[in-house]
Amino acid sequence: MDTASSTEPAAPDGPDTPQAGPPQEGPPQKTGQLALELLVHGVGGTTPERMLGDPRTVLVTGDDTAAVYRRADDADAEQRPEDYRAEPVREAYCWCNLTSGNGARALWLVLLPFMVANLAHWMRPAAPAAHRGHRVYDVLVRVLALSLTVLLAAAVCEVALDLTAWQCAGSAACVADKSWLGFLSPDQGGAWSGPGRRIVVAAVVPLLVVGFLWWLSQRTWSAYESASPPPRRPGTSRDVPPEQRPALTHRGFWYGRRVVARLRAAHTAAGVLTIAAALLVGAVDHDTRTGGGPLPAVGRVLSALVALLGALTVWIVCRTARCEAEPDEHRDRFLVKALPFGALVALVLSAVYTAWSRPGWAGGDRLPGTGAFGGIAVFQSLLVLGLLGTACFLQHAATRHGRGDGRAALKGMHGAAVALLACALGGALTGGMAQRLGDWLDRGAVPGRPGSPMAGPPVLLSWQASVLPVLLVVVAAFAVLAGIQVTLVRRRITSDIAGGYDAQERPDEERTRRIAGTIARAGLTDSAPVLVGAVCLVTLVLGAGAVAGAWLTDRAPGRATENAPLLVHSAAATAEALGSWLMGAGVLVLAIMGWRAYRDRSTRRTIGILWDVGTFWPRAAHPFAPPCYAERAVPDLTWRMATWTENNDGRLVISGHSQGSVLAAAAVWQLDLVTRSRVALLTYGSPLERLYGRWFPACFGPEALTGLHREMDDWRNLWRLTDPIGGPVRLTREDGAAVDLGPLRDPLTFGRTLQYPLPAQILGHGDYQSDPVFEEARAELIARLGACVPRRHGKELPRQGC
Repeated sequence: MDTASSTEPAAPDGPDTPQAGPPQEGPPQKTGQLALELLVHGVGGTTPERMLGDPRTVLVTGDDTAAVYRRADDADAEQRPEDYRAEPVREAYCWCNLTSGNGARALWLVLLPFMVANLAHWMRPAAPAAHRGHRVYDVLVRVLALSLTVLLAAAVCEVALDLTAWQCAGSAACVADKSWLGFLSPDQGGAWSGPGRRIVVAAVVPLLVVGFLWWLSQRTWSAYESASPPPRRPGTSRDVPPEQRPALTHRGFWYGRRVVARLRAAHTAAGVLTIAAALLVGAVDHDTRTGGGPLPAVGRVLSALVALLGALTVWIVCRTARCEAEPDEHRDRFLVKALPFGALVALVLSAVYTAWSRPGWAGGDRLPGTGAFGGIAVFQSLLVLGLLGTACFLQHAATRHGRGDGRAALKGMHGAAVALLACALGGALTGGMAQRLGDWLDRGAVPGRPGSPMAGPPVLLSWQASVLPVLLVVVAAFAVLAGIQVTLVRRRITSDIAGGYDAQERPDEERTRRIAGTIARAGLTDSAPVLVGAVCLVTLVLGAGAVAGAWLTDRAPGRATENAPLLVHSAAATAEALGSWLMGAGVLVLAIMGWRAYRDRSTRRTIGILWDVGTFWPRAAHPFAPPCYAERAVPDLTWRMATWTENNDGRLVISGHSQGSVLAAAAVWQLDLVTRSRVALLTYGSPLERLYGRWFPACFGPEALTGLHREMDDWRNLWRLTDPIGGPVRLTREDGAAVDLGPLRDPLTFGRTLQYPLPAQILGHGDYQSDPVFEEARAELIARLGACVPRRHGKELPRQGC
């Protein structure tokens, strides 16, 4: 999604931003004449000066992260409402610093799989809220998210414990040019050179990673997600049973303190227990084979303790459901503290047991237990298949109750597809990290090949790497098909382009092709579900083949096909080498983007656009996902609308572009019915139906959007065929007219005219305000907002001042 500007919002204390406290709104106005237009920008952000069209702005309310601004001339508008009878007071809500303000937020790139898994939680079909399938779906997503945390911890253990401490530090050839590993080398006979003690020292690295994720999740909660909703008047939508209300009207929807705290404790415990298991497996394997003494019994007891705590962690994750009807202020202090503490105790005991002196323990090729990666992959595949079946069940229930949407992505199966993508991303990133570190440690040789001092990463990671080129070939094939589709659509619509403009404008063949090509490319957005579905199907098949190949051969693809025909062996070896580099390149690209974003504001803004789309939803499945900015932005907008209309008895239009329109709609949903009926909504370039309605039907489906329109004063939506993001909302007003105004002409003129002597720009997703239709729609909405609440359901709702 684009925005109208690429500059950061000015700091409130800048030279062009006079410091002024919140405007003195004075006693409530009884005239009903004052109106307010609240502007909300889209992704990437813009400045309040650009939004308001004035270089001098004042901070009305808010802070450096998100705030409401006005023109300096409008700071005291409430004291002189007679000056604003013909034009509303304009305010701009700037929220871009929630996603792209601080350079440290670029580090969130490593949390990408967690974010995608969290999205899958919100993609369930629009079955009735009381349907028991919702609970099954949510539990499956939360358990899958927990498996991603275990996968990350296991991957860091593979890098630190297996590759570095077990394999490289245990080989004189590998440690020869690495002085920093010398104290772990058996040849030097240090106190920490034993196999068990080496991996205990290395366990500090994954423990620091898990601790950092815990700290980041806790810190971002207080900065982003601790805002509470405004109080509601009695006798409003709270009197409607929660199961009959749209999800986004629930007062606790944007306040998930308890669920995030519980999930944070569980995921932290899961990561710590994964480290404890990685320490125990080698020592228990050695003690079981050698026997004698109390060590085997101690190992079995500790293994049982880790398994018991792991089962408790899974049980807590399954029992941690969101409570959205009202903000859940209850804190499970004992659970939140006791579970991670118990996992730490188990880790310390496991470290002591593993570090115990064992004469004759010399280690081996790979640390025992590396086969767990195959088990994790199979478990995740089963969870995805369970999600697919549950989604089918929910979609059938939605259709049976008249809530099914024919435009839902992949017929309601998209949640399972996105969950599979999260697993694939997690596997690719962790595998690439292990592959590249293994190559770096074993300089001059290929791990696992004859003559190498290291056995290398688990065989499964090599098989997973080898299927990546095949997957990219499939994506490339779809890219070619998309190019063909664009060409065919462009040719089909080229002859119709000139008909949308005045006859006196002279046709230009090249300009016609350019406009038609823009429209054709914008239409590819509607084909995205097909690509996602195909990629997921191929990923599932190739992933199953990789697991089967690893388990059946216990060798990397190149070595496993040495006796096969030359063509097969060459293809397997090439795919293995190319896939390894591709996986490593993915990790490197993320690292470079993170570093550039940390140092460069423009790059940080580009990455911020990714988070604008992916972190709109609360952290309901994975507590280590990037924080939800909407849990700060939606209450901000709701508080502003509720308090301004209450204090001034005024009229209000909330105007949102792109992602700002989604925030605006979500904020209007949070208002009580009386206040909501005083508010009109103006959206442009809006993805509400085209993206959110198709991919998140339970929250933004046709029934939800229809209910929102019915309960507010009015709604206008502007869209263009050249816009790849925005689209129609497909709603009808009470008078029979459509809510949508469009498709708007883009460009505004086909050729050169007296008013536009130079060729007009093709605007696509940006600058809707330059279209005359925008001002007409805005003026119509403001004029409709009268002194009394409009009629709803056959009766007029009175308000103060009527």
